[in-house]
Amino acid sequence: MTTSNPSFDVTIIGGGISGSALLFMLSRYTDLKRIALIEKLPHIAALNSHGRNNSQTLHCGDIETNYTLEKALQVQGSAQMLVNYAAHFDRSNELLHKYPKMVLGVGPQECAALRERFKIFSPHYNGMQLLEAADLEREEPALMRGRQEEVVALGVLNDYSAVNFQKVAESFVSQARTQHACETEIMLGTSVSRIEQRGDGFRVNTDKGVLNSRFVVVSAGAHSLLFAQKMGYGHEYACLPVAGSFYYIPNLLRGKVYTVQNDKLPFAAIHGDPDLLVPDKTRLGPTALVLPMLERYQPSTIPDFFKVFSFDKGVLKTMGGLLKVSDVRNYMLKNILFEIPVIRRRLFLKDARKIIPELQLDQLEFAKRVGGIRPVMIDKANAKLHLGEAKINPGNGIIFNMTPSPGATSCLFNADKDMRIVAERLGCQIDEARINEELKTAG
Repeated sequence: MTTSNPSFDVTIIGGGISGSALLFMLSRYTDLKRIALIEKLPHIAALNSHGRNNSQTLHCGDIETNYTLEKALQVQGSAQMLVNYAAHFDRSNELLHKYPKMVLGVGPQECAALRERFKIFSPHYNGMQLLEAADLEREEPALMRGRQEEVVALGVLNDYSAVNFQKVAESFVSQARTQHACETEIMLGTSVSRIEQRGDGFRVNTDKGVLNSRFVVVSAGAHSLLFAQKMGYGHEYACLPVAGSFYYIPNLLRGKVYTVQNDKLPFAAIHGDPDLLVPDKTRLGPTALVLPMLERYQPSTIPDFFKVFSFDKGVLKTMGGLLKVSDVRNYMLKNILFEIPVIRRRLFLKDARKIIPELQLDQLEFAKRVGGIRPVMIDKANAKLHLGEAKINPGNGIIFNMTPSPGATSCLFNADKDMRIVAERLGCQIDEARINEELKTAG
């Protein structure tokens, strides 16, 4: 910082994919003059946005069976913004990658559901195909070797499906720095201890000094709720951190293979993904384990968990409701066992064989220190999980974002929404023509 108390139009706390996307949007498409981004780690997108901590998937709504058509089309539009960004700004061709992708139905019930889904969704997804057993034998032979059950899949075989979200976030920051009409200050390795409202603006206290800001956006994963509650907001929510672990197998899959979501489970179904960071491996997972910490492998965040979990009647009722469902109860127990070193591979093998029937135990390797934390919000007033993105906007110039999957895919879409909230409060102008040309016009 060049002065003891510098001032900014907007300060963004959190340098992951969401915070960096907003930095890019504000710097390129508004007439704001000074924007700061604060990240506590020494690198951009080093936590949940890093490739080792997520499935590296561009969610388009086509193979995610827990999405309604309305939700799928919204996510499709969000994903297109990211595709358009890469077309305009990615000279390296390192951000997005094309792999075949499909959702696999196993057994009569799942197959019937996918056939019906194809009728509803295929008019909205030009590349979607209904893949029968012979098609699967050709496209993903490992799915069919040793297969006895009826199978069918919905597939998109030639489209962008994988993303290195860390490289995307780095690209957003790089592009923001090139916007000469806007001064951007990137503060890496800087921790925020406290945010205070001062008149019409805010005072942000960090371990490297104090800054003033007319508007603040907190995009710090599970910590966003902690910051909100410290300021008296968001007490209607609690945070349930769900950790996802993965397993490595040899490259037996050519593309991404998802499985049908159990409607009773508010957790991701197992899928297989080519790993962008480990080219000779395919990843299977994720598991879903509730952990009392806000960052994976960081016991120092355990006290923060207890602050935002805020065990009370609303949390008790929500958790009790979940555990009354036998599918949820059994799933949670199984995922605890998936973390026990002696037995976890043998237990996970059964689930993995839904995708690859002839997978052998010696081909399955626990991916050490791979997998992040997804902050699932508990709506205490309604005693239910709040799935998807959550936003706390008191309307006074500060926003708190909690963005689990598909928040990374929707980063530009969500940043666009926040940009408009900022513009309305600060009275800045938005270059709509430029946004439409670069991000919202397909092809």
